Amino acid sequence: MLRITDLPAFTDNYIWAIHDTQHAWVVDPGQAEPVQRWLASSGLKLRGILLTHHHGDHIGGVAALRVQSPGIEIIGPLTGRLAGTMPWLTQAVRDRDAVQLRPWGMTLQVLETPGHTLDHICYFTPGTANGTDLDSPALFCGDTLFAAGCGRLFEGSADQMWSSLSALATLPRTTRVFCAHEYTVANLRFAAHVEPHSARIAERLAASVDLRVQGRCTLPSTIEIELDTNPFLRAGSAAEFARRRALKDVFRA
Repeated sequence: MLRITDLPAFTDNYIWAIHDTQHAWVVDPGQAEPVQRWLASSGLKLRGILLTHHHGDHIGGVAALRVQSPGIEIIGPLTGRLAGTMPWLTQAVRDRDAVQLRPWGMTLQVLETPGHTLDHICYFTPGTANGTDLDSPALFCGDTLFAAGCGRLFEGSADQMWSSLSALATLPRTTRVFCAHEYTVANLRFAAHVEPHSARIAERLAASVDLRVQGRCTLPSTIEIELDTNPFLRAGSAAEFARRRALKDVFRA
């Protein structure tokens, strides 16, 4: 049975592991050590790595994991810095390509989502319907879509990010959102500033604060929750998105 496990890294990163009782794939291993410890304690064999973009806190652990697990598959975007500077990619992918996770035969669809970086991609599965954590749709979205937020515009434009977020917003509402950072509380404080009368945002903020006090992960979210409480998905236009993104860049709760 396939499962999804969060592996905390750095101060607020999550490395997502897709695994059964023998094999594992990991998404955006910015650090090798959390993955190595988890593999050792779980007795699992690393089969592959999925990369969403080229930032160091997402790819920094790849070199050590390649040494520890020779012959693993490493999949990342066809365009941009990752493809140009990482010759160890075993498969470079573009929008709508299919990625096979061996040995399970499970397929993920690649979605190009420029904005945070120009080469950013996400991985989506509509669900397997075979009694696992991947029964329902799932999205591994790196730094494009966060719980109640979105990534900063380091390379792309506001128009590009708005287009990317708008595309993700059309995924099934039950799609679980596995983003790469624990930014939920800070993002919801900004959301409450933008929409101070939203009961749903207030309720989600209180629940997320409680989870963090307990030391628990606030993820995954869902597309439905994001449509209700994410101020960037709720912007309504590229111009309003750009205004909110600029405001968030300087916002202090």
